[in-house]
Amino acid sequence: MNAPPHSTADWLAVEAVTLGYGRKTVVEQLSLSLARGSIGCLLGPSGCGKTTVLRALAGFEPVLGGEIHLDGTVVSSPTRHVAPEQRRIGMVFQDHALFPHLGVAANVAFGLQGHLAKAQVEARVQEMLETVGLAHAAQRYPHELSGGQQQRVALARALAPSPRLMLLDEPFSSLDVELRERLGGELRQLLKAAGTTALLVTHDQHEAFAIADEIGVMSDGRIQQWASAYQLYHQPANRFVADFVGQGAFLPGEVTDGLHVRMELGTARSDHPIRCTEHGDLCPRGCAVDVLLRPDDVVHDDDAPTRAKVLHKAFRGAEFLYTLELASGATVLSLVPSHHNHAIGEAIGIRVELDHVVAYKREGAPPLRCG
Repeated sequence: MNAPPHSTADWLAVEAVTLGYGRKTVVEQLSLSLARGSIGCLLGPSGCGKTTVLRALAGFEPVLGGEIHLDGTVVSSPTRHVAPEQRRIGMVFQDHALFPHLGVAANVAFGLQGHLAKAQVEARVQEMLETVGLAHAAQRYPHELSGGQQQRVALARALAPSPRLMLLDEPFSSLDVELRERLGGELRQLLKAAGTTALLVTHDQHEAFAIADEIGVMSDGRIQQWASAYQLYHQPANRFVADFVGQGAFLPGEVTDGLHVRMELGTARSDHPIRCTEHGDLCPRGCAVDVLLRPDDVVHDDDAPTRAKVLHKAFRGAEFLYTLELASGATVLSLVPSHHNHAIGEAIGIRVELDHVVAYKREGAPPLRCG
Protein backbone atom coordinates (compact mmCIF):
# COMPACT_ATOMS: atom_id res chain seq x y z
CA MET A 1 0.00 0.00 0.00
CA ASN A 2 2.25 2.77 -1.29
CA ALA A 3 1.71 6.50 -1.64
CA PRO A 4 -0.51 7.70 -4.51
CA PRO A 5 1.08 8.60 -7.88
CA HIS A 6 3.03 11.83 -7.77
CA SER A 7 2.01 15.04 -9.49
CA THR A 8 4.16 17.60 -11.28
CA ALA A 9 4.00 19.74 -8.11
CA ASP A 10 5.92 17.13 -6.08
CA TRP A 11 9.44 18.16 -5.09
CA LEU A 12 10.47 14.57 -4.37
CA ALA A 13 8.89 11.62 -6.16
CA VAL A 14 9.88 7.99 -5.68
CA GLU A 15 8.21 5.79 -8.29
CA ALA A 16 8.05 2.00 -7.86
CA VAL A 17 11.65 1.81 -6.67
CA THR A 18 13.27 -1.57 -6.01
CA LEU A 19 16.56 -1.78 -4.07
CA GLY A 20 18.74 -4.68 -3.06
CA TYR A 21 22.16 -6.15 -2.48
CA GLY A 22 23.22 -9.00 -4.75
CA ARG A 23 20.29 -11.38 -5.04
CA LYS A 24 18.57 -10.05 -1.93
CA THR A 25 15.75 -7.55 -2.49
CA VAL A 26 15.51 -5.09 0.40
CA VAL A 27 12.89 -2.65 -0.92
CA GLU A 28 10.30 -3.58 -3.54
CA GLN A 29 8.08 -1.34 -5.69
CA LEU A 30 8.17 1.52 -3.17
CA SER A 31 6.52 4.83 -4.05
CA LEU A 32 6.19 8.08 -2.12
CA SER A 33 6.09 11.80 -2.84
CA LEU A 34 6.70 15.04 -0.98
CA ALA A 35 5.56 18.53 -1.86
CA ARG A 36 8.10 21.33 -1.61
CA GLY A 37 8.57 22.41 2.01
CA SER A 38 6.86 19.37 3.49
CA ILE A 39 8.36 16.90 5.96
CA GLY A 40 7.91 13.19 5.46
CA CYS A 41 8.95 10.23 7.56
CA LEU A 42 9.65 6.55 7.02
CA LEU A 43 8.72 4.81 10.26
CA GLY A 44 9.38 1.17 10.91
CA PRO A 45 11.33 -1.49 12.80
CA SER A 46 15.01 -2.19 12.25
CA GLY A 47 15.71 -4.06 9.03
CA CYS A 48 12.58 -2.95 7.17
CA GLY A 49 14.55 -1.08 4.49
CA LYS A 50 14.00 2.53 5.49
CA THR A 51 17.68 3.50 5.74
CA THR A 52 18.35 1.82 2.37
CA VAL A 53 15.72 4.15 0.85
CA LEU A 54 17.51 7.14 2.37
CA ARG A 55 20.85 5.99 0.95
CA ALA A 56 19.29 5.60 -2.51
CA LEU A 57 17.86 9.12 -2.33
CA ALA A 58 21.28 10.47 -1.40
CA GLY A 59 22.82 8.62 -4.34
CA PHE A 60 24.82 6.12 -2.28
CA GLU A 61 22.86 3.10 -3.58
CA PRO A 62 21.79 2.36 -7.18
CA VAL A 63 18.17 1.49 -7.93
CA LEU A 64 17.34 -1.86 -9.50
CA GLY A 65 13.97 -0.66 -10.76
CA GLY A 66 11.83 2.45 -10.79
CA GLU A 67 12.86 6.10 -10.67
CA ILE A 68 13.68 8.85 -8.17
CA HIS A 69 12.75 12.40 -9.24
CA LEU A 70 14.03 15.53 -7.49
CA ASP A 71 12.56 18.88 -8.52
CA GLY A 72 11.23 17.33 -11.73
CA THR A 73 14.54 15.72 -12.74
CA VAL A 74 15.34 12.00 -12.71
CA VAL A 75 18.33 11.49 -10.40
CA SER A 76 18.15 7.68 -10.12
CA SER A 77 16.95 4.92 -12.42
CA PRO A 78 18.44 1.67 -13.73
CA THR A 79 19.95 3.66 -16.61
CA ARG A 80 20.72 7.02 -14.94
CA HIS A 81 22.57 7.87 -11.73
CA VAL A 82 23.36 11.44 -10.67
CA ALA A 83 26.38 11.50 -8.33
CA PRO A 84 25.66 12.29 -4.64
CA GLU A 85 27.63 15.56 -4.71
CA GLN A 86 25.54 16.81 -7.63
CA ARG A 87 22.16 16.25 -5.97
CA ARG A 88 22.42 19.08 -3.41
CA ILE A 89 21.07 16.89 -0.64
CA GLY A 90 21.84 17.50 3.03
CA MET A 91 22.18 14.63 5.49
CA VAL A 92 22.05 14.42 9.28
CA PHE A 93 23.12 11.15 10.89
CA GLN A 94 22.46 9.64 14.30
CA ASP A 95 26.14 9.92 15.30
CA HIS A 96 26.35 13.65 14.34
CA ALA A 97 29.54 12.99 12.22
CA LEU A 98 31.14 16.28 13.32
CA PHE A 99 34.84 16.87 12.77
CA PRO A 100 36.39 16.73 16.26
CA HIS A 101 39.43 18.84 15.33
CA LEU A 102 37.27 21.71 14.02
CA GLY A 103 35.33 24.24 16.05
CA VAL A 104 31.57 24.67 15.73
CA ALA A 105 31.80 27.50 13.19
CA ALA A 106 34.35 25.61 11.11
CA ASN A 107 32.15 22.51 11.11
CA VAL A 108 29.19 24.52 9.81
CA ALA A 109 31.38 26.23 7.21
CA PHE A 110 32.81 22.96 5.89
CA GLY A 111 30.25 22.43 3.11
CA LEU A 112 30.45 26.07 2.00
CA GLN A 113 34.17 26.26 1.36
CA GLY A 114 35.06 26.88 -2.28
CA HIS A 115 31.50 27.90 -3.19
CA LEU A 116 31.25 31.33 -1.55
CA ALA A 117 33.54 34.24 -0.73
CA LYS A 118 34.99 34.26 2.79
CA ALA A 119 32.67 37.06 3.95
CA GLN A 120 29.65 35.22 2.58
CA VAL A 121 30.71 32.01 4.33
CA GLU A 122 31.10 33.84 7.64
CA ALA A 123 27.69 35.49 7.27
CA ARG A 124 25.98 32.19 6.40
CA VAL A 125 27.64 30.40 9.33
CA GLN A 126 26.54 33.15 11.71
CA GLU A 127 22.99 32.97 10.33
CA MET A 128 22.83 29.18 10.77
CA LEU A 129 24.25 29.24 14.30
CA GLU A 130 21.72 31.91 15.30
CA THR A 131 18.96 29.80 13.76
CA VAL A 132 19.87 26.76 15.90
CA GLY A 133 20.59 28.88 19.00
CA LEU A 134 24.34 28.25 19.15
CA ALA A 135 25.87 31.58 18.09
CA HIS A 136 27.50 31.79 21.52
CA ALA A 137 29.30 28.47 20.94
CA ALA A 138 30.91 29.27 17.58
CA GLN A 139 34.48 28.75 18.83
CA ARG A 140 33.85 25.68 20.96
CA TYR A 141 34.76 22.16 19.90
CA PRO A 142 32.27 19.27 19.57
CA HIS A 143 33.52 17.53 22.72
CA GLU A 144 32.65 20.67 24.71
CA LEU A 145 28.97 20.44 23.71
CA SER A 146 26.08 18.31 24.92
CA GLY A 147 24.59 15.64 22.68
CA GLY A 148 21.66 17.87 21.82
CA GLN A 149 23.95 20.79 20.96
CA GLN A 150 26.09 18.55 18.75
CA GLN A 151 23.00 17.46 16.84
CA ARG A 152 22.01 21.08 16.30
CA VAL A 153 25.48 21.81 14.91
CA ALA A 154 25.06 18.87 12.53
CA LEU A 155 21.72 20.27 11.44
CA ALA A 156 23.17 23.77 10.91
CA ARG A 157 25.98 22.26 8.80
CA ALA A 158 23.49 20.36 6.66
CA LEU A 159 21.22 23.40 6.19
CA ALA A 160 24.02 25.87 5.41
CA PRO A 161 24.36 25.03 1.67
CA SER A 162 20.56 25.39 1.22
CA PRO A 163 20.00 21.77 0.13
CA ARG A 164 17.14 20.85 -2.20
CA LEU A 165 16.29 17.98 0.14
CA MET A 166 17.24 17.17 3.74
CA LEU A 167 17.61 13.53 4.80
CA LEU A 168 17.68 12.65 8.51
CA ASP A 169 18.70 9.15 9.57
CA GLU A 170 17.59 8.39 13.15
CA PRO A 171 18.87 11.85 14.17
CA PHE A 172 18.04 11.58 17.87
CA SER A 173 18.49 7.88 18.60
CA SER A 174 21.59 8.49 20.75
CA LEU A 175 19.79 10.99 22.98
CA ASP A 176 17.52 10.38 25.97
CA VAL A 177 13.73 10.29 25.54
CA GLU A 178 12.97 13.71 27.04
CA LEU A 179 15.62 15.43 24.93
CA ARG A 180 14.44 13.62 21.77
CA GLU A 181 10.90 14.91 22.20
CA ARG A 182 12.06 18.50 22.80
CA LEU A 183 14.52 18.51 19.91
CA GLY A 184 11.94 16.94 17.62
CA GLY A 185 9.71 19.97 18.01
CA GLU A 186 12.67 22.31 17.53
CA LEU A 187 13.76 20.46 14.39
CA ARG A 188 10.33 20.78 12.84
CA GLN A 189 10.31 24.54 13.51
CA LEU A 190 13.77 24.93 11.98
CA LEU A 191 12.91 22.99 8.83
CA LYS A 192 9.63 24.86 8.38
CA ALA A 193 11.30 28.24 8.93
CA ALA A 194 13.90 27.38 6.29
CA GLY A 195 11.25 26.04 3.89
CA THR A 196 13.29 22.83 3.56
CA THR A 197 11.79 19.66 2.14
CA ALA A 198 12.86 16.78 4.37
CA LEU A 199 12.56 13.05 4.84
CA LEU A 200 13.17 11.52 8.26
CA VAL A 201 13.90 7.87 9.04
CA THR A 202 13.13 6.57 12.52
CA HIS A 203 11.78 3.63 14.51
CA ASP A 204 10.39 5.99 17.17
CA GLN A 205 6.75 6.94 16.53
CA HIS A 206 6.83 9.84 19.00
CA GLU A 207 9.72 11.34 17.04
CA ALA A 208 7.82 10.82 13.79
CA PHE A 209 4.65 12.39 15.19
CA ALA A 210 6.56 15.43 16.51
CA ILE A 211 8.35 16.20 13.25
CA ALA A 212 6.57 14.91 10.15
CA ASP A 213 3.58 16.12 8.14
CA GLU A 214 3.11 12.68 6.58
CA ILE A 215 4.39 9.30 7.69
CA GLY A 216 4.93 6.06 5.81
CA VAL A 217 4.86 2.97 8.02
CA MET A 218 7.28 0.41 6.55
CA SER A 219 7.51 -3.35 6.90
CA ASP A 220 9.53 -5.84 4.86
CA GLY A 221 10.58 -3.28 2.28
CA ARG A 222 7.12 -1.90 1.59
CA ILE A 223 5.08 1.07 2.79
CA GLN A 224 2.03 -0.32 4.56
CA GLN A 225 0.33 3.07 4.89
CA TRP A 226 1.25 6.66 4.02
CA ALA A 227 -0.85 9.13 6.00
CA SER A 228 -0.90 11.76 8.75
CA ALA A 229 -0.14 10.72 12.33
CA TYR A 230 -3.84 11.12 13.20
CA GLN A 231 -4.92 8.78 10.40
CA LEU A 232 -2.29 6.18 11.26
CA TYR A 233 -3.46 6.11 14.87
CA HIS A 234 -7.23 6.23 14.34
CA GLN A 235 -7.56 4.70 10.87
CA PRO A 236 -4.77 2.11 10.49
CA ALA A 237 -4.87 0.38 7.11
CA ASN A 238 -4.01 -3.08 8.43
CA ARG A 239 -3.04 -5.03 11.53
CA PHE A 240 0.65 -4.26 11.23
CA VAL A 241 0.04 -0.50 11.30
CA ALA A 242 -2.47 -0.90 14.14
CA ASP A 243 0.05 -2.86 16.20
CA PHE A 244 3.08 -0.71 15.39
CA VAL A 245 1.51 2.73 15.85
CA GLY A 246 0.25 3.56 19.32
CA GLN A 247 -0.91 1.13 21.96
CA GLY A 248 -4.04 -0.94 21.88
CA ALA A 249 -5.62 -4.37 22.07
CA PHE A 250 -7.88 -6.43 19.84
CA LEU A 251 -11.20 -7.64 21.22
CA PRO A 252 -13.28 -10.29 19.42
CA GLY A 253 -16.58 -9.05 18.03
CA GLU A 254 -19.37 -9.83 15.61
CA VAL A 255 -20.95 -7.44 13.15
CA THR A 256 -24.71 -7.23 13.81
CA ASP A 257 -25.34 -4.94 10.84
CA GLY A 258 -23.29 -2.63 8.66
CA LEU A 259 -22.79 -0.04 11.41
CA HIS A 260 -22.76 -2.05 14.66
CA VAL A 261 -20.41 -4.59 16.18
CA ARG A 262 -21.12 -6.59 19.36
CA MET A 263 -18.25 -7.23 21.80
CA GLU A 264 -17.81 -8.38 25.38
CA LEU A 265 -17.78 -4.72 26.40
CA GLY A 266 -21.09 -4.04 24.64
CA THR A 267 -22.23 -2.92 21.21
CA ALA A 268 -20.37 -0.14 19.43
CA ARG A 269 -21.76 1.92 16.59
CA SER A 270 -19.64 3.20 13.72
CA ASP A 271 -20.30 6.44 11.85
CA HIS A 272 -19.33 4.65 8.63
CA PRO A 273 -20.01 1.17 7.25
CA ILE A 274 -17.64 -1.32 8.90
CA ARG A 275 -14.93 -2.55 6.56
CA CYS A 276 -12.92 -5.47 7.83
CA THR A 277 -10.15 -5.95 5.27
CA GLU A 278 -7.37 -3.66 4.09
CA HIS A 279 -9.00 -3.75 0.64
CA GLY A 280 -12.06 -2.02 2.06
CA ASP A 281 -14.51 -4.94 1.87
CA LEU A 282 -17.74 -4.36 3.79
CA CYS A 283 -18.48 -6.67 6.71
CA PRO A 284 -21.80 -8.51 6.38
CA ARG A 285 -24.05 -9.46 9.28
CA GLY A 286 -22.45 -12.19 11.41
CA CYS A 287 -18.92 -11.36 10.28
CA ALA A 288 -16.37 -12.44 12.91
CA VAL A 289 -13.95 -9.55 13.52
CA ASP A 290 -11.29 -8.29 15.90
CA VAL A 291 -11.98 -4.73 17.03
CA LEU A 292 -9.08 -2.38 17.77
CA LEU A 293 -9.47 -0.66 21.14
CA ARG A 294 -7.04 2.12 22.00
CA PRO A 295 -6.47 3.01 25.68
CA ASP A 296 -8.62 6.13 25.28
CA ASP A 297 -11.50 4.01 23.95
CA VAL A 298 -11.88 2.16 27.27
CA VAL A 299 -13.35 4.46 29.93
CA HIS A 300 -13.21 3.85 33.66
CA ASP A 301 -16.76 4.18 35.04
CA ASP A 302 -17.64 3.03 38.58
CA ASP A 303 -21.30 2.71 37.56
CA ALA A 304 -20.65 0.54 34.52
CA PRO A 305 -22.01 -3.02 34.77
CA THR A 306 -18.88 -4.54 33.19
CA ARG A 307 -16.05 -5.17 35.63
CA ALA A 308 -12.41 -5.79 34.76
CA LYS A 309 -9.49 -6.83 36.96
CA VAL A 310 -6.37 -4.66 37.14
CA LEU A 311 -3.44 -6.78 35.97
CA HIS A 312 -0.85 -4.03 35.66
CA LYS A 313 -0.62 -0.26 35.95
CA ALA A 314 1.96 2.24 34.74
CA PHE A 315 2.04 5.66 36.40
CA ARG A 316 2.42 8.51 33.88
CA GLY A 317 1.95 11.52 36.09
CA ALA A 318 -1.45 12.85 35.06
CA GLU A 319 -2.77 9.36 34.34
CA PHE A 320 -2.33 5.64 34.79
CA LEU A 321 -2.18 3.18 31.91
CA TYR A 322 -4.08 0.16 33.21
CA THR A 323 -3.92 -3.33 31.73
CA LEU A 324 -7.29 -4.90 32.49
CA GLU A 325 -8.57 -8.47 32.28
CA LEU A 326 -12.17 -9.09 31.24
CA ALA A 327 -14.31 -12.03 32.39
CA SER A 328 -13.39 -13.97 29.24
CA GLY A 329 -9.68 -13.59 29.94
CA ALA A 330 -9.21 -11.04 27.14
CA THR A 331 -7.17 -7.96 28.05
CA VAL A 332 -7.64 -4.29 27.17
CA LEU A 333 -5.78 -1.07 28.00
CA SER A 334 -7.29 2.01 29.59
CA LEU A 335 -5.99 5.51 30.35
CA VAL A 336 -7.35 6.64 33.72
CA PRO A 337 -6.76 9.94 35.60
CA SER A 338 -4.07 9.35 38.20
CA HIS A 339 -6.29 10.17 41.17
CA HIS A 340 -8.02 6.83 40.44
CA ASN A 341 -5.26 4.76 42.03
CA HIS A 342 -6.56 1.18 42.01
CA ALA A 343 -4.69 -1.81 43.37
CA ILE A 344 -3.42 -4.73 41.31
CA GLY A 345 -6.12 -7.40 41.40
CA GLU A 346 -8.94 -4.92 42.07
CA ALA A 347 -12.05 -5.06 39.87
CA ILE A 348 -13.14 -1.73 38.36
CA GLY A 349 -16.05 -0.68 36.18
CA ILE A 350 -15.34 0.08 32.52
CA ARG A 351 -17.25 0.84 29.35
CA VAL A 352 -16.27 1.25 25.72
CA GLU A 353 -16.58 4.67 24.08
CA LEU A 354 -15.68 4.45 20.39
CA ASP A 355 -15.94 7.38 17.99
CA HIS A 356 -15.35 5.02 15.08
CA VAL A 357 -14.87 1.29 14.70
CA VAL A 358 -11.62 -0.17 13.35
CA ALA A 359 -12.07 -3.90 12.75
CA TYR A 360 -10.26 -6.65 10.90
CA LYS A 361 -11.45 -10.08 9.89
CA ARG A 362 -10.74 -12.37 12.82
CA GLU A 363 -7.68 -14.50 12.20
CA GLY A 364 -8.80 -18.05 11.46
CA ALA A 365 -12.40 -17.04 10.72
CA PRO A 366 -14.00 -18.80 7.71
CA PRO A 367 -13.32 -16.66 4.60
CA LEU A 368 -16.97 -16.69 3.45
CA ARG A 369 -18.16 -14.98 6.62
CA CYS A 370 -16.31 -11.78 5.94
CA GLY A 371 -15.20 -9.94 2.84
